[in-house]
Amino acid sequence: MSAKKYVYDFEEGNAKMKFILGGKGSNLAEMTKLGFPVPPGYTISTEACNIYSKTGKLPEGLEKEAKEHQNKLEKKIKKQLGDTNDPLLLSVRSGAAFSMPGMMDTVLNLGLNDVTIEGLIRQTENDRFAYDAYRRFLMMFSDIVLKVDKNKFERELREMKKKRGVKQDTELTAEDLKVLVNIYKEIVKEETGEEFPKDPEDQLKKAISAVFESWNNSRAKTYRKEYKISDDLGTAVNIQAMVFGNKGNDSATGVAFTRDPGTGENKIFGEYLTNAQGEDVVAGVRTPKTLVELKEEMPGVYNELIEAMKKLEKHYRDMQDVEFTIEQGKLYMLQTRTGKRTAAAALKIAVDMVKEGLITEEIAIKRIDPSQLDQLLHPRIDPKAELDVLATGLPASPGAASGEVVFDADTAEEEGKAGKKVILVRWETTPDDIHGVIAAQGVLTVHGGMTSHAAVVARGMGKPCVAGCEALKLDMEKQLFEVNGTTIKAGDIISIDGSLGRVILGEAPLIPPSVSIDFQTILKWADKYRKLGVRANADTPEDAKKAREFGAEGIGLCRTEHMFFGDERLPLVQQMILSETNEEREKVLEKLLPHQRRDFEGIFEAMSGLPVTIRLLDPPLHEFLPNFTDLRVELTEMKLKGANKDEIMAKERLLHKVRAETETNPMLGLRGCRLGIIYPGIYRMQVKAIMEAASNVKKKGFKPVVEIMIPLVSHLNELVIMRKEVEKTVESVLADCGTNISYKVGTMIELPRAALTADEIAEFADFFSFGTNDLTQTTFGFSRDDAEAKFLAKYLEDKVLPVNPFEVLDQKGVGKLIKIACKLARKTKSDIKLGICGEHGGEPSSIDFCHKNGFTYVSCSPFRVPLARLAAAQAAIDVEGDTTK
Repeated sequence: MSAKKYVYDFEEGNAKMKFILGGKGSNLAEMTKLGFPVPPGYTISTEACNIYSKTGKLPEGLEKEAKEHQNKLEKKIKKQLGDTNDPLLLSVRSGAAFSMPGMMDTVLNLGLNDVTIEGLIRQTENDRFAYDAYRRFLMMFSDIVLKVDKNKFERELREMKKKRGVKQDTELTAEDLKVLVNIYKEIVKEETGEEFPKDPEDQLKKAISAVFESWNNSRAKTYRKEYKISDDLGTAVNIQAMVFGNKGNDSATGVAFTRDPGTGENKIFGEYLTNAQGEDVVAGVRTPKTLVELKEEMPGVYNELIEAMKKLEKHYRDMQDVEFTIEQGKLYMLQTRTGKRTAAAALKIAVDMVKEGLITEEIAIKRIDPSQLDQLLHPRIDPKAELDVLATGLPASPGAASGEVVFDADTAEEEGKAGKKVILVRWETTPDDIHGVIAAQGVLTVHGGMTSHAAVVARGMGKPCVAGCEALKLDMEKQLFEVNGTTIKAGDIISIDGSLGRVILGEAPLIPPSVSIDFQTILKWADKYRKLGVRANADTPEDAKKAREFGAEGIGLCRTEHMFFGDERLPLVQQMILSETNEEREKVLEKLLPHQRRDFEGIFEAMSGLPVTIRLLDPPLHEFLPNFTDLRVELTEMKLKGANKDEIMAKERLLHKVRAETETNPMLGLRGCRLGIIYPGIYRMQVKAIMEAASNVKKKGFKPVVEIMIPLVSHLNELVIMRKEVEKTVESVLADCGTNISYKVGTMIELPRAALTADEIAEFADFFSFGTNDLTQTTFGFSRDDAEAKFLAKYLEDKVLPVNPFEVLDQKGVGKLIKIACKLARKTKSDIKLGICGEHGGEPSSIDFCHKNGFTYVSCSPFRVPLARLAAAQAAIDVEGDTTK
């Protein structure tokens, strides 16, 4: 039986092996196969990482197999690791199946020690380059492998530059760097109690283990959680012969995109640094140059790079993000991957590539992340506003945001959890700041360019970022920055405009977003392919109009209880609840009716010709009454202050009624159809208001399509009773109005018993709408508010639950109940309409579930309608050959 294979030379792999070789390894293999100038190397598989993660040890046989591939690499380039005359130096880099920029670890220049550096100097005749490579290796290896705080090394580097009176690392001499090397080795000995590892093979083994361990570092876990990447994929390790961008001014390193990742324009976009290594560009330690300058500095290399990028984009049929190094005038390609992009760029690139014949409409639709569309439906800074612009940096990620200034990621996370809007201000962000970037509204950095870590991560999250704003004089100790005579302290409010790179004092005024032609084109294509209808949850005429603008095909949930709040209405609702007799209650309901009717008229007009599903009153009555504790305090104060006796008696009656209406578990108490059965006048008034409104708007030339929904049915008899009441009221209204309007009566399926007896309930329902918020609560036995406040976060952190079931439909549990209900309902009534109106109606994986189970429609908030249209199309399309998925 052959031994398990864990290691692959670049020549052995290809782009389809990303789950084995990771994205970086599979693409290095693909570029090697295609003949691009890729430094040779080999990849250790993700499977080896998963074994290491479980056991804490490298898999049996891996070291021997890796050594065989290392020997092949050495023969290929005629250099050896550890050779004292002409040493081979290695890069050891991570690479998961899905791009996680900066989240895991990399070690460069591996193989250097006090002996091999002499060989490097002899071969290159460049002692400054050699000691620059050595000090970088010492710092990187010590940080990643030995877990020595990198700030200790950076502090010494800053001190050295200060002593020498220089600003850039490149201005330090060989002797300066040699001194730093000795200081760095002393730091290691002081912090670890041991000498820095000298044996290159030992260095390599330790580096491989450290890269595997970085799969489970906190920033990688945070990133995977944010982007819903499985923890079980693991990272590969890519071991590659080093090429050097820090050999002088004829050497460079850079990052480039085949199209603009911010706008999607079909033009090369990128940056580079001369006499630098790759980490310098993404870390933002120096503000880089644009590729336009490379064309002037090294025209031959520039043309070669542009040609390579064109070939890569054509081969992968998607925008590529490439890393390159120029060593003494020779170009090397170190990575290609599908580039992170803004939502606007994603739409433009997809539409343009269809026009260019690179991809089909189906692939274009599949390529857009539905959740990204949310970025395009939020406000931007009003161009007419008078703004106090403090400074201008690089427009690294478009959009606008305002918030309180914070200077570290931990504070950003704490303030974000407390509900505050913050702007994270840093010298430059590092991967360790990921949790702060997630919590912040936007990011502002002093250093770094358009391809820095801050820019790439912010673009991927749809957050604005202004990078390289070097006018800011940042004082981290005092928690402030100064710019052009203005001091901004922690807690002060600023705005950033990531589209123009502006930093603005105070909260800038915003205007609503506009939908681009590319956006409309993608949605038009989506509508062509999707099978699911898409409706909106809307409670006001304004929401209904907005929903229709976004392409909603009706209203799937109109919550009538939201209409009961307001200065004119709430007192009437409270009077209705406090009524002692049915006669009193009916009189108050008559006063409420005109308000409800006006609301329904506006909604029917906005949705003329499209169905409007109106849910009758659902929540318990106590929600419309004052808080019991607050009332007791008020009553006590009134007595102490000697208030009027009649006022005190009225307050006591109110307190008594609030106490009477209070329930031990209101979510399972007197609400929904139970209210309609106990207090039939409430539902009668609502149905009357609905049908009178429909009749009125019909007379004006509108086309009302009425669907009345009975909530919280658990037993067939509840629906039978309520349907009779509804029909009786409807017929009475239509007779009085002298008109004829067709209507449907259905129910929400939001209780397990309703799902399990759906065949019986379907006999008396024209449609089902699954209320998955309550169905999730009653299936799990969770009170959502209590669960999210007290234990759900811990459940998610400890993986008791894979995702929040209130955000993503629990397909194994809640989903199984829904499947049962659908099957039973269709058995009774094959043409019954099936919809979903919980929050899950706007979540892509839940929409996919609805498509697969033959739903008629999904319903979501108005601003998520475009997302749902796209997700519904993706669920209907099965595209092969799309390398991005």
